[in-house]
Amino acid sequence: MKRDKKKVFQFASLQSKYGTALSTYFKLPTSNPETIVLYDGENIFTESDAVIKIVSSLYGIWKSTIILKIVPGFIRNWFYRLIARNRYKIFGKKDQCMMPAENVKDRFVDNTTFTKN
Repeated sequence: MKRDKKKVFQFASLQSKYGTALSTYFKLPTSNPETIVLYDGENIFTESDAVIKIVSSLYGIWKSTIILKIVPGFIRNWFYRLIARNRYKIFGKKDQCMMPAENVKDRFVDNTTFTKN
């Protein structure tokens, strides 16, 4: 969120009302609710595709991550899953979930309903 200076992205838990409806509409597997999903208004991106799309849309050096698209998806996703499985060892674990501050609450769409335009 702090790197999304233009506030392009909104957020929802896959277990939320919005996330559940999005998952159902796009027939996303519910067996791995920790997978990152990006919905751009038309398409769904998951795992490394979502990360690359998100990070490369940020400003500065982050844009250069688009080059990772040349690596085959099965390889990128293997690394994505490896990092995801070990994320607490790599990044640490918080005792509780982040509660959004007042100035970012409007970026969470958990209680809205997903509708395809």
